Amino acid sequence: MKCIVVDDEPLAREGMHRLIAKEKGLELLSSFNNALDAISYLHQTEVDLVFLDIRMPGTSGLEFAGSISGKTLVIFTTAYEQYAIKSYDLDAVDYLLKPIQQERFEKAVQKAALMHELLQSKEAPSELGDSTEDYLFIKAERRFYKVYYNDICYVEGLKDYVILHIGEEKLITAVNLKGMHSRLPERLFMRVGKSYLVNTSRITSFDLHTLYLGTKEVPLGEAYRKAFFSNFAKKEI
Repeated sequence: MKCIVVDDEPLAREGMHRLIAKEKGLELLSSFNNALDAISYLHQTEVDLVFLDIRMPGTSGLEFAGSISGKTLVIFTTAYEQYAIKSYDLDAVDYLLKPIQQERFEKAVQKAALMHELLQSKEAPSELGDSTEDYLFIKAERRFYKVYYNDICYVEGLKDYVILHIGEEKLITAVNLKGMHSRLPERLFMRVGKSYLVNTSRITSFDLHTLYLGTKEVPLGEAYRKAFFSNFAKKEI
């Protein structure tokens, strides 16, 4: 994947350069200390992935991300945890907190690589099949998978695709999150963010910003928080 770095701090850019150099699947095209120069560059050059700081002079990373083409992926890199929920509302691939560890960086890149492969694919990797009260069929890699609703932990939206998280397995289908939501039973699944549906029976704990489903974590979007607490938690916030 061809990538760029946008960060106003020289040391942060150098750190990102070192991390990127260790990833065989990444090619660093350029780096910028402000969003405006990066925007001009994107108008002239095809870029697959942007590593983007949030708090910068002038145009912020959040504003910049909102203007980026749907085919260009974004991974936020910042020292400020409070922007995490807003980043997911912008369909960011991931959100890395500084100082960024190599293992965490690799995980984010792997997720971006999967999304990049989907965007480049000419054929949908899978599709929705028939459904019943208890299960639906997902067609993936020329095979139909029978998926019970109760087995789905959560559903993650990525552009025009969704990823069904079923235990440690993942099934990818070419349908947007709204379309997927319409095929799932309302008694079990709730929209908790622009990019997430959760099986409420799998929620083990939660706070104002995060839902915990066993060892898995799903961000609770600000726009969905009141409905979640009113309908699921049955309390005011």
